[in-house]
Amino acid sequence: MAAPSYKQLVDALASDIRSGRLAAGARLPTHRALATREGIAVVTATRVYAELEVMGLVSREQGRGTFVRDMTIPAGHGIDQQAVATDAVDLSFNYPSLPGQADLLRQALREVAASGDLDSLLRYQPHRGRPQDRASIARHLRRRGITTDADRIAIAGGAQHGLAITVMAMLNAGDVVAVDALTYPGFKVLAHAFHLDLEPIPATTDGPDLDALEKLCATRPVRAIYTMPTLHNPLGWVMPAADRTRLIKIARQYGPLLIEDASYAYLAEDPPPPLAASAPDITVYVSGLSKSIATGLRVGFVVAPPPVLPSLERAIRATTWNTPALTTAIACRWLDDGTVDHLEAQKRGDAKARQALAGQELAGLPLVSHPSSYFTWLPLPDDARADRLTATLARQHISVSTAEPYTTSPHTPQALRLALGSTDLDRLRTTLRTVRQVVLEDACT
Repeated sequence: MAAPSYKQLVDALASDIRSGRLAAGARLPTHRALATREGIAVVTATRVYAELEVMGLVSREQGRGTFVRDMTIPAGHGIDQQAVATDAVDLSFNYPSLPGQADLLRQALREVAASGDLDSLLRYQPHRGRPQDRASIARHLRRRGITTDADRIAIAGGAQHGLAITVMAMLNAGDVVAVDALTYPGFKVLAHAFHLDLEPIPATTDGPDLDALEKLCATRPVRAIYTMPTLHNPLGWVMPAADRTRLIKIARQYGPLLIEDASYAYLAEDPPPPLAASAPDITVYVSGLSKSIATGLRVGFVVAPPPVLPSLERAIRATTWNTPALTTAIACRWLDDGTVDHLEAQKRGDAKARQALAGQELAGLPLVSHPSSYFTWLPLPDDARADRLTATLARQHISVSTAEPYTTSPHTPQALRLALGSTDLDRLRTTLRTVRQVVLEDACT
């Protein structure tokens, strides 16, 4: 039996989109124009676009029309990191590295090999990590403003794993979680996997709209608040102390757990105390060394209230069984001998230099960023299409991210997130000049 005509049209449009014949960001005809062109009813044209949207091939924007989606990013997901060609400059993902880090690793491996307890690294570790390793992390956290003991720490296989075990331990399918309207894509992936109900909170210039958050907590059973108070990804804000105090007050009044993601917090100099320092009984603090040291060093840590720890331990057992022994041993040596502090200070300086460079090369564009962050947010004009810009830049061997992976609200803003930490400064300079040129040329078309 022949497929219905609307199905044939869906297949034809889908093929054109996947092949690139219809470019990312292209505006499709209106429902009425498509109906006239194809000789079908308007209701059928509407059905065609609805199916393409379900397939993740197009997006509809109220009052603007239907557009071809950027197919390098899977629909609804975030950092399923898009494939970046080997000759492309990657401004979509941060993996900052400093000269000499490989030599540090060689030395650390030699020291571990010469240690007296090498055999112990070949055996199962305690599920939450060895006491001496958790003590090293506790000493490190004191320098970040969190006074805690080793018994309240669980070692994870990176900060993302720390978030995953927190979700597994504390939340159930259908739980309402308040998140920023623009937030870390990795948490969106977890929310999708565990069927959480994300409620977006609008942003102000330096943090979430706490009036909106309080109204949400008063009207819905919010189980948790996921927040990045110190150097938010992607907007770079550092919440003022007064706002942190009010956020904690809201959490105490309405009962949600605070999940504090501090993965980029090391970049902010002299920030207000972490939420976990002021409200340790209702906060799960998650961070790691992947951003501050190296993305391949998958060591994360979770600081949690004592009643939460047994559930976290069960989640570790269910996912990785125990902590990664060798990388944890290396990380804790570097925590104890000052290597981590030294590298973090160097990376703060490196990020400042890159942020200053972005300010110079993108001058006049409405950047949103922090002076020492490894990324900047570039809002686009209302009539711009981020998908179209990313496709244009991809043809010039530059990979950037749109707002879609970061968006939790129904409306996706037209914006680009530029990661600044994954290429050398000279190449970054010329690449940012190209980005500026493409954005300005697009605004003139």
